[in-house]
Amino acid sequence: MDTAAYLRSHIRTVPDWPAPGVMFRDITPLLQDPKVFRVLIDTFVHRYMTPELRPSVIAGLDARGFIIGSVLAYELGVGFVPIRKKGKLPFTTVEETYELEYGSATVELHTDAVKPGDRVVLIDDLIATGGTMMAGRRLLEKLGATVTEGAAIVDLPELGGSSKLRESGLELFTLLDFAGH
Repeated sequence: MDTAAYLRSHIRTVPDWPAPGVMFRDITPLLQDPKVFRVLIDTFVHRYMTPELRPSVIAGLDARGFIIGSVLAYELGVGFVPIRKKGKLPFTTVEETYELEYGSATVELHTDAVKPGDRVVLIDDLIATGGTMMAGRRLLEKLGATVTEGAAIVDLPELGGSSKLRESGLELFTLLDFAGH
């Protein structure tokens, strides 16, 4: 079994959550089994150990991006910065608001989280509409960092986020997609 199929076999689909008609892709089974978790992390580590892709910082999006991102940063020997929902960071922040299907949300980043010239990989568990990742990218760029790539375990291409992110010029790396499921 290849890596993508192995990881896919450990993602739970929860129908009608959090709303009727939604097929929620639950990554928690990937984290519960130490062997599966190792395969998941090692896949990202091997990619970003490559000198031309190696970041100086990993930025994780609230909240599941923290899990993958912090372990990835540790394994690569680079720093980790959290991009949090508004009101969760205790120091001076920059913020970015983005549109949701119904309303908007705001994410924040400490003003000293990255430096101009830092090469950042921005990571989350999945890409749906792309709004959170786009807002995270804008925050990092406000502080002078370069987002070299957006990364996620799962892409939900039917929601259009990955296309929107690529059209904006962001390189993307995802391990698998759930198109048409």
